[in-house]
Amino acid sequence: MSLSRQATHQQFAYVLTQCNEATRPGCDEHKFLQSLCDGLVNAGLFQFAWFGYEDEVARKIIKPVAHSGDLHGFLGVLEAGLCSPDYEDSSNVALQSCETCWIKDLRDHPNPTPIHSAVLECGCTSVISAPVIYDGRPRGAFTLYYNDPDRFGEYVPTLWAQYLSTNRSELPPFPSPESHEAELRSLIDLIPQHVVLHFRDFSTMAQNRAALDYCGRTLAEIKSEGYGVHPDDFESTVMACAEGHFGGAPVEVECRLRRHDGEYRWFLSQVTPLRDPGGKIIRWCCVRTDIHDRKAAEERLQNENIALREEIDRALMFDEIVGTSRPLKAVLSRITKVAPADSTVLITGETGTGKELIARSIHKRSQRVGRPFVSVNCAALPPTLVSSELFGHEKGAFTGATQRRLGRFEMADGGTIFLDEVGELLPDTQAVLLRVLQEREFERVGGGQTIQVDVRVIAATNRDLNAAVAHGSFRQDLLYRLNVFPIEVPPLRERKEDISMLVEYFVRRYAKQAGKNIQSIDQKTLDLLQSYAWPGNIRELQNVIERSIILSSTDVFSVDELWLSKRTPPQVPRSERLPTLSFGQRTEREIIEAALTETRGRVSGPSGAAAKLRIPSSTLATRIKTLKINKRQFTFA
Repeated sequence: MSLSRQATHQQFAYVLTQCNEATRPGCDEHKFLQSLCDGLVNAGLFQFAWFGYEDEVARKIIKPVAHSGDLHGFLGVLEAGLCSPDYEDSSNVALQSCETCWIKDLRDHPNPTPIHSAVLECGCTSVISAPVIYDGRPRGAFTLYYNDPDRFGEYVPTLWAQYLSTNRSELPPFPSPESHEAELRSLIDLIPQHVVLHFRDFSTMAQNRAALDYCGRTLAEIKSEGYGVHPDDFESTVMACAEGHFGGAPVEVECRLRRHDGEYRWFLSQVTPLRDPGGKIIRWCCVRTDIHDRKAAEERLQNENIALREEIDRALMFDEIVGTSRPLKAVLSRITKVAPADSTVLITGETGTGKELIARSIHKRSQRVGRPFVSVNCAALPPTLVSSELFGHEKGAFTGATQRRLGRFEMADGGTIFLDEVGELLPDTQAVLLRVLQEREFERVGGGQTIQVDVRVIAATNRDLNAAVAHGSFRQDLLYRLNVFPIEVPPLRERKEDISMLVEYFVRRYAKQAGKNIQSIDQKTLDLLQSYAWPGNIRELQNVIERSIILSSTDVFSVDELWLSKRTPPQVPRSERLPTLSFGQRTEREIIEAALTETRGRVSGPSGAAAKLRIPSSTLATRIKTLKINKRQFTFA
């Protein structure tokens, strides 16, 4: 070895020793790498020195993190070359092979890279790249350029590799703790679920991006204001977390959390304790999964099941529409035309004519057939609970409201709601119903949140709503909304030719239920049934046949003539079925007070005010109470 080469080797070893002495445990990583580059270049042994970490995604070195030396723009060429997808630099050769890459003379290299060409133009001829290995795997490479191929022998590359190997403990673990934390944060932020870290006392430590975006608040605001748990779920959530905290066991709890726009959504929170090697809890990790759609589907299914059970328990008039008469065919034709549309339908007709059956037929032939059909008898609901039944109520909305309850409109969402006896609704309920028909939205009783529903409304009544509008007991604008497509069901006396078919149908049905074998129908009975006026319509016919089947002891069906009422109701035109008094533009109070004056304060009974106004006495009593009318003052009027 020449004296000059031996001197450079000694100088190289001295520089490494100086760098090693200057490096103290715990020193800043970047300062150490930069001082090492500066020391090698300032000693005059190398013209350019740089270090780069392996990118965990690209699996190669893509940029220098420390460098020293000035080669007239070489740094820019180096950075551009490292970002190129199809290059092979000595630093990455060393990284991939885990061995030192020493190119003694770049001018003899068969396939020079753009980086090599640039460094040759800057006057450098040789390069040494050595890998930095930590925990058994390469984490980066240190590269040195110099301008004399004969300056160093095998000693320098070997010593360089040994130095990086023996001094790897001086480098902090790769990547640095800060890089680890940033990388972990980036990975956690990619998780769509909410990830929340808690201290041992369950106070919030950190949240991922999904959790922060959902709340629309900063971590500091969440720590001071809380997570926004729904008031109805707060107590159960706190109790579940407390049990897990004191018991040191994983916790699962379902609760609703407030979103940044004020909406509450259901989440499944899974809280798991994190322990140190000694088994002591040091952190809690909570992963929250959005289950709102699943809960909504479960609630919808439960509501549909409830509605279905109610309908199964309720005895239907009959399973199908029976008859071939011309009036009935006209009704069926209108059903066929209106069913595919989503238009509101108003079904009118006398009591017992099968208005609900018509509504069911419309639903079955509509596009909503797979969704619920919810039937509501408005006349059967207590006046004080009509709004709660139709639109639901919140917990604590009134005495006895111990929990939130969905109304019939929410239960029918996506399907059809049938409002039977709609003419019996009170004025305040009529106003809410009008809004539902116009806006398709409402609020539960005691609640302030607007609920939107997609419901087809079919209404029915045996009252003359036009006359009710004239008398002030029914809103005219609501009638316009309901009467989009009217269907009038004919009474049974106008369907004489259908009676024999209906008799056969009901006899067969009730004989099967009673376990009796009816072979024929007595002709005299059939003539009697066809001649009868049937003021109760099909419902009365159904009841008569069921009673006859129960009492029958032969295989011939017959009906006792005494069972049929001898009194046939007079045929009164629809326009004359309500009071004929003209009230003009008077208010509801004036109408009721006029009727009470005429009846001397009597509400019920044949000569009472309710009979004169042709409304149920219970409805009139409720309206008198609502309007705060003192009926006693009319006793001696």
